Amino acid sequence: MIAPKKLAILVGGGPAPGINSVIGAATIRAAVEGIEVLGIKDGFQWIMTGDITHVKELTIQNVSRIHFRGGSYIGISRANPTKDKKHLENTVTSLLRLNVDKLITIGGDDTAFSAMKVEEMAAGRIRVVHVPKTIDNDLDLPHGIPTFGFQTARHIGVEIVKSLMVDAQTTSRWYFVVTMGRKAGHLAMGIGKATGATMTVIPEEFSSSKLGLKHIVDILVGAIIKRMSYGKTDGVAILAEGLVEHLDEKDLQELVDVERDAHDNIRIAEINFGEILKAKVQQRLKDFNIKVTIVAKNIGYELRCADPIPFDMEYTRDLGFSAAQFILDGGNGAMVSIQNAHFVPLYFNDILDPVTKKTRVRMVDPTSESFYIARRYMLRLNQADFEDPHELAKYAATAGVSLDEFRKQFYYLMEHDMMYKSIKEGKIKLGGAESNLAHIKGVPGDISPADDDN
Repeated sequence: MIAPKKLAILVGGGPAPGINSVIGAATIRAAVEGIEVLGIKDGFQWIMTGDITHVKELTIQNVSRIHFRGGSYIGISRANPTKDKKHLENTVTSLLRLNVDKLITIGGDDTAFSAMKVEEMAAGRIRVVHVPKTIDNDLDLPHGIPTFGFQTARHIGVEIVKSLMVDAQTTSRWYFVVTMGRKAGHLAMGIGKATGATMTVIPEEFSSSKLGLKHIVDILVGAIIKRMSYGKTDGVAILAEGLVEHLDEKDLQELVDVERDAHDNIRIAEINFGEILKAKVQQRLKDFNIKVTIVAKNIGYELRCADPIPFDMEYTRDLGFSAAQFILDGGNGAMVSIQNAHFVPLYFNDILDPVTKKTRVRMVDPTSESFYIARRYMLRLNQADFEDPHELAKYAATAGVSLDEFRKQFYYLMEHDMMYKSIKEGKIKLGGAESNLAHIKGVPGDISPADDDN
């Protein structure tokens, strides 16, 4: 007698709130159809070596309440089966030995790529569907649809930053808060914009693909000087960790002996970027005889395994059900999306970046109205400051230098700023109209920086 075929569920990459809800919803949907469900423990780590002992039976009874909790009921890993053809073959063979002909993978862009390669290697023997997951929100889902886990991570991050903002104001200090976001600045921007933090810096806002560390340092120093000129000695800067990957090689090598993970990504968590910036900024401020207390704070691990908020619990139930239903109906080779309350498969071939040959990454659009609004509520040096001699005089006096010297040291920041370049080129649309300098009455500055507590 031929044993009935099974459905397997596997989680790759880093944790994100809502993983368990996907596992639970998919398991229940398959189980009510009489399909046996297996949880593959620790991502691809074991099955890519041919070890099939690390599995867990998933039933309605043991998954029915796991959607309330963060983490992953079946573990997780960043193991990459695509770097070695033998590992890819072992993965397919291991699943077949487990009598699996249906696989649901949960993960980010790297796991999506692995899922696509497993489906190719299986050549019809195993159907594969992928559920997009990342707190970075950088998978290229249509219509700005968030990846699951992002909303919870932003929610928890906002609560943390709210407290830091009060502490900063109470103790007259600055916080440099580094958030997760390997490639894109969605999480940093989401937290910074929601809290009204003093400023947020993300890699997408720069016209050059490679940054000097001094550039980031001068943005922070310029903001501190500007804020001091308004009599404020506190602030909170939100920094996307992905800035590290955009540093030029010389600066990157000076930071630390850079390690990479199984997907060739820099292990950013091993680089204490906040502390490095703190030291560099304080050293730069000494040039102006300015002393500021700065505290570096990383947030990310606090967000990844948090219990999901209701948005992500509901969203991931839809995703898990849709993934199971799609694969039970014979679907294959696609990523799950929910668009306008409807399930829409995004087939692997359609989501590939033609250049990298991997799944496309969604970046923050620095020419968008949303980004423009975020920048208007930040307090940092901008083009308008250098066009107003009265403002410039205040900053130069605070720094103890001449107007010409202040301009010489900081104006170059404007020349590499994507937002101001886009405004001048008429690429940013405001209220549905193409913007230009006349439309916005000059290059915009901050909104009421003297009265704002951000």
